[in-house]
Amino acid sequence: MSTLTDPPTESFRLSQLIYDTRYRSITIQVVAFILILAGMAWLVNNTISNLQALGKDFNFGFLKNAAGYDINQMLIEYNNQMSHGRAAMVGILNTLLVAFLGCLTATVLGVFAGVLRLSKNWVVNKLMAVYVEAFRNVPLLLWIILIFAIMTESMPRPNDFRGEDATSSMILGDSVAVTNRGIWIPRVGFTNSISGQEAVAPTEGAVPLASGLFDWVVIFGVLGLSILAIRFIRRRADRIQEATGVRPVTWYQQIVLLFVPVGIALFALGATIVQPYLRGFNFTEGIHLRNSLIALWFALSLYTGAFIAENVRAGILAISKGQSEAAFALGLQPNRTMSLIILPQAMRVIIPPLISQYLNLTKNSSLAIAVGYMDVRATLGGITINQTGRELEGMLLLGGFYLVLSLLISGAMNLYNRSTQLQER
Repeated sequence: MSTLTDPPTESFRLSQLIYDTRYRSITIQVVAFILILAGMAWLVNNTISNLQALGKDFNFGFLKNAAGYDINQMLIEYNNQMSHGRAAMVGILNTLLVAFLGCLTATVLGVFAGVLRLSKNWVVNKLMAVYVEAFRNVPLLLWIILIFAIMTESMPRPNDFRGEDATSSMILGDSVAVTNRGIWIPRVGFTNSISGQEAVAPTEGAVPLASGLFDWVVIFGVLGLSILAIRFIRRRADRIQEATGVRPVTWYQQIVLLFVPVGIALFALGATIVQPYLRGFNFTEGIHLRNSLIALWFALSLYTGAFIAENVRAGILAISKGQSEAAFALGLQPNRTMSLIILPQAMRVIIPPLISQYLNLTKNSSLAIAVGYMDVRATLGGITINQTGRELEGMLLLGGFYLVLSLLISGAMNLYNRSTQLQER
C-alpha cells in the first residue's frame, strides 16, 4: 500500500530508448547488432545467388581431388598425384617453417641491434642506426627480391666446384656448398631408424626431416623431458636458497641432463652426419636451402628485426637510470647489468609490440610468391584455386589459417607477457 511520501512511479515510454541514458547504450547496441546481421544475411544471400548464376555450389570436396602440380620444397612426402588437401598441408608447413625461422632470427637481430643503438661508441651507434633506418623505410618486397637476386646472380654455379682446378670450393671442412641454386648443408641420418629403414637420400626438393620424422619426435621428446627436469632442479635450488640463504651448485647437473639423454637417443638411433657432394650437374644429399627460402627468411628477419630493435631501445629507455647506477655501485659490469637488471625489467615494455611484429612477419611471409617459395599462399591460395575454380572456398580456408595462426601466436605471447608483469599485492 502506497503512502503520500512514496515517489510517483513513472511509466515506460518508447522515447526513453533514445533520450534516457539508462537505455540509450542498449538501444544502440541492439540496432548495430541487427544491422550487422542484416548485412551478413545480404552478403551470404548475394553470394549464393551469384554462385547459382555461375552454376557453382559451395563445398570443400575439391580438397580430395588430385593436385596435379609439383612443389619445389617439402617437409612431408608429396607428389603431384596426391590431393589438393595434401598440397595445402605442404604449403602450411612451409609457411610455418619460414615464420618460425624468421621470428627466431628477427628476435636475435632486434635485441642485438636495439642494445647497440644505445652504445656510447659512436661508430657502433651510427651503424645500427643506418641498419634500422634502411630496413624500416624500404618496402619488404624489394629486400626479398634483392637478396634473391644476389643469391642467384653472384653465387658460383655447381659446375664451378668440379675438377681439380675448380674455381670454387666448399667451406667449413668441405661440408657446406654455397651456389646460385641454393645452399647445401650436412644433415643427420639415422642408420637405426624407428621406421626400420636405413636413412636414404630424400627426393629432390624435400627437407629430410620427413624421412626420419618419428626419430626426430623421439629426440625432441627426450630434449623436452630434459628441459622439464632442468626446470625442476632450478626450482628446487630456488626453494633451498629461500629457506637457507645458500644456493646449491646445480650447473653440472643441468649440463648432464641437457646433453647426455639426447646423446644416448642419438647413439641408439645410429645418428650419422651425411654431407652433400657433387653428383652430375648438381649437389645431392644433405639439406638443400633454396634461394627462395633464404631470400624470404633473411629479408623477413632483417626487416622485422629493425622494428624489434626500436621496440627494444624504447623498452630500455623506459627503465630508470637509477637501476643502472645502483648496479654499477654494486660492482656489476655493463654487460651483466644489461642482462640481469635492465632487460628483464624492459621486457614488460618490449613484449606487447613484439607480439605485433611476430604477427606482421607471419603475414608478410605471403610475399613468398614473388620469389617462387611455395607457401600456403602459393599452393592453396594460388595454384589450387586456379585449377579448381573454388575461389571462395580457397580464400576462406586461407584466411582461416592465417586467423588461427595469428591467434595462436598472440595467445602464446600474451601468456608469456603475463608471466613478466609485476605481481602486485
